[in-house]
Amino acid sequence: MISFEEAYKIVMQSAFKTGIEAIPFIESYGRILAEDITSDTDMPPFNRSAVDGYACRRSDLHNDLEVLEVIPAGKVPKKTVGKNQCSKIMTGAIVPDGCDIVIMVENSEKLADGKIIFTRSDSKTNISLRGEDVKQGDIVLRTGKLIKPQDIAVMASVGHTSVLVSKKPVVAIISTGDELVNPDEVPSFSKIRNSNAYQLVAQVTRAGGTGINYGIVADSENLTLKTIKKALVKSNIVIITGGVSMGDFDFVPAILNLAGVEILFDKVNVQPGKPTIFGIHQKTIVFGLPGNPVSSFIQFEMLIRPLISKIMGSDWSPLEQMLPMAVNYQRKSSDRLGHIPVLITENKTVMPVDFHGSAHLTALSYSDGIISLKPRIKSIEKGDMVNVRQI
Repeated sequence: MISFEEAYKIVMQSAFKTGIEAIPFIESYGRILAEDITSDTDMPPFNRSAVDGYACRRSDLHNDLEVLEVIPAGKVPKKTVGKNQCSKIMTGAIVPDGCDIVIMVENSEKLADGKIIFTRSDSKTNISLRGEDVKQGDIVLRTGKLIKPQDIAVMASVGHTSVLVSKKPVVAIISTGDELVNPDEVPSFSKIRNSNAYQLVAQVTRAGGTGINYGIVADSENLTLKTIKKALVKSNIVIITGGVSMGDFDFVPAILNLAGVEILFDKVNVQPGKPTIFGIHQKTIVFGLPGNPVSSFIQFEMLIRPLISKIMGSDWSPLEQMLPMAVNYQRKSSDRLGHIPVLITENKTVMPVDFHGSAHLTALSYSDGIISLKPRIKSIEKGDMVNVRQI
């Protein structure tokens, strides 16, 4: 059995690259950028009015101003503004030559002769200068970035309509156990519905990969070996749940050996999730996770999610925050690194959820995150600051 820190290091050192592909930028949300994107233009591309108002010279602010023309957004000014002149201008329009300020409409007054006068003592410039946000050739988005909706807007603004992204890793999900039935079946006595596969497919999707559910494999060595071999050929990562502990029908480790998987560790000093297997088969990474759903969920978040991100060239890290405990907490056993589901209260304190163990699946639905207690740390006092890793 190895420490979680050792396990994490081994897993991350096994990361590979999936390659890159070009896709339309509008389809790139949630993907990992595989190129630097540069701007093909200054932004703004011209001196732009930030308000509806009148463009003029600051030196003429307190004089009567002749209005030369109206400049809407999208049109080029026809006239240069001279002394004691101005042009009415709309937000986003090009500021005409000769102007160094735009006064807001509400800070002006029309005179009887059609001229306008500034009614305040001073004004901001209200001009966005050409290139003040971005200059032509500047890098606007960098390799390794998780693409968000605002990044798609940036790509649109610089005309980058085809974007290089990392290919999604294909992750096979195999559920083992005679006790499992599909979610649309009513389980007979001694049976349970398969929840792990659907949870893991969703986790893979959230991490940026493509999850494929290989269904339920009965407790048969031949069927398990056949399914694992098929998944090894077609996937970048294979996740097997169940059959990894010490029971009479927990033969997944032996089957992995038969399939040619080099097992690098088979136990991690964590709770929940101790019987976690990690191995490599040629270019495919293999995980064996416990069948209990809380164990598989947490081990995925702690080990597999960061691996998927690294495979795609991202430096993703979980959202964490330091908050005080709302109550005293004591765990039954402290010999392993403990991951405890918690919720964050309205007062921004941390409350452990009602958690009965690694099969208590619904506890996760009421959790905002997990806190971790190092081995030999058995209790936390009310008010102690803890690091909440959000899930």
